[in-house]
Amino acid sequence: MGVTGAERAGGTVLAIDAGNSKTDVAVVAADGQVTGAARGAGFQPPRVGVESAVDGLAEAVGRALDEAGLDRVDQVSACLANADLPVEEAELARALEARGWGRAVEVRNDTFAILRAGLPAGALPLGVAVVCGAGINCVGLTPDGRTARFPAVGRISGDWGGGWGLAEEGLWHAARAEDGRGGPTDLARTLPGHFGLPSMYALIEALHLGRIGAERRHELAPVLFATAAAGDPVARSLVDRLADEVVAMATVALDRLDLLDAEVPVLLGGSVLAAAHPDLDTGVRSRLAARAPKAAPLVVTARPVLGAALLGLDRLDAPPAAHARVRAHYAPGAGQSR
Repeated sequence: MGVTGAERAGGTVLAIDAGNSKTDVAVVAADGQVTGAARGAGFQPPRVGVESAVDGLAEAVGRALDEAGLDRVDQVSACLANADLPVEEAELARALEARGWGRAVEVRNDTFAILRAGLPAGALPLGVAVVCGAGINCVGLTPDGRTARFPAVGRISGDWGGGWGLAEEGLWHAARAEDGRGGPTDLARTLPGHFGLPSMYALIEALHLGRIGAERRHELAPVLFATAAAGDPVARSLVDRLADEVVAMATVALDRLDLLDAEVPVLLGGSVLAAAHPDLDTGVRSRLAARAPKAAPLVVTARPVLGAALLGLDRLDAPPAAHARVRAHYAPGAGQSR
């Protein structure tokens, strides 16, 4: 090349958004141009260990760096699922630093990517983000650096919701409806029907014996929403419960930051919230209006890797034009293929 990638990389960001089911990587120049991108598998260090999980990132990172013609960048900005506690963020930062992908490394929970991506251009770092994808999490941030966070490691930290939680709850109700332990619900028909099976018994057997992989349970969340929209009371109650949980997290974060009575954005992201299911969206907005009437809910549909990229550009003190350029790249309908 004449010069090494590291010598050419001044001001370049390696942005990583790693979720439970997929990873997006982007290499972003100091002017906001996306020069390399790749998609990889999900990121689950609690299941496979930190080093194996980072090994999984390496493949996508390598492809993105190769496309950009670089072997190293100035700033790694990684927003990672399962980095729920500060001690986990620090451990993952050390693991990424050891890979030598960048001169500086910053690791945050992936909720921060939704928060940064959803804040309007030029806005102060002020807001609350609730992410509901495979799981559920929330973070709040103020301009003076105060944050409100939750452990968000599952039921032991008081969590309920997300696509996995909805699927598990729907299966529970459907199983009991079919065998008589519970009341009737159309979920006993629609959930197995999604997999072409005739009954909940058949679905239970298929899941238990591994004929249907556990990772496919997330497919049942949209089925539950459709069943709720068709009027099923049990499915509707689960959608209402999720709306309660989203608003509970948001208002607790607002309260911790003394923002319950402030005009502040509440950003709603992740696959479940970004889908804007009418019953869930209406439920969240009405409950939020009752508890934090000045809060402004906004659904974030941009890919979260945008937030990771913007956070990296923040660290480089990139000009507003650079932020605008990367936002335009990831705008809906912009035509990016990755």
